[in-house]
Amino acid sequence: MARKPKTPRWLEAARRRQEPVPEGIRADWLARALGRAGVMPRAEAEQAIREGRVEVDGRVEREPFAPVHAGSVVRVDGTPRSLEARTLALMFHKPAEVVVHGNDPEGIGTVFERLRAVLPPELRGHEWYAVGRLDRDTTGLLLFTNEERLVAHATSPETHVPKRYVADVAGRPSEAALQRLHEGLLLEDGPTRPAGARLLAPDRVELVLTEGRHHQVKRMLAAVGHPVRTLHREAVGDLVLDVPEGAFRLLTDAEVEQGLGFPSPSGRGPG
Repeated sequence: MARKPKTPRWLEAARRRQEPVPEGIRADWLARALGRAGVMPRAEAEQAIREGRVEVDGRVEREPFAPVHAGSVVRVDGTPRSLEARTLALMFHKPAEVVVHGNDPEGIGTVFERLRAVLPPELRGHEWYAVGRLDRDTTGLLLFTNEERLVAHATSPETHVPKRYVADVAGRPSEAALQRLHEGLLLEDGPTRPAGARLLAPDRVELVLTEGRHHQVKRMLAAVGHPVRTLHREAVGDLVLDVPEGAFRLLTDAEVEQGLGFPSPSGRGPG
């Protein structure tokens, strides 16, 4: 049975308030639009809205999910702020032990905290979404963006964006083990797509996947008898990690379009 499409939060809020929805205009909800445009991260925006510090089209707005669009006139603390949102994306070199979650119950830290610590002031106001996940102990390339549609594109099972990993493993994988990875394996959650696999050293394997299931690299290598000791992601699409651990750099529009196959990100507004 097909899943019923989820109603956007801004549309739910508009219906609750019995507000007309502009015909043919792509809308967004206020807190997210502020984060996407780099005015302030979404959690801060929600607090500012509830405190009555945000006006939309001349009236104080206290509903974070209030619908807005590119033509809305927004003021924060009395200052006009544009909702024009250019899609941004960056690569970050994730260290080991930090999690790709909003909080870390173990107190070691999250990638979002590590990223914000190195961002310049002009980028700290954006709401940054991680494009996929890496395990706590996995290092390497992690992409971030202020555009949820880019997240959906890059992580969709239908897109098949390749991801390249290097794993140090227990034992010495044979050609037969590599061939099994090439052909695809049957895991507990179903068969995998064929993977690129080659030996870089007696106990080091390069694996290229075009899907992203939970712990997939580790489960595939364990299934052929070579549990992972360390795991590092080197590339996503045509984007190859080229910054030191804990550092970041912005991607160009061409890198996003060509490297990830996402349509030109320039000039995207709320939606």
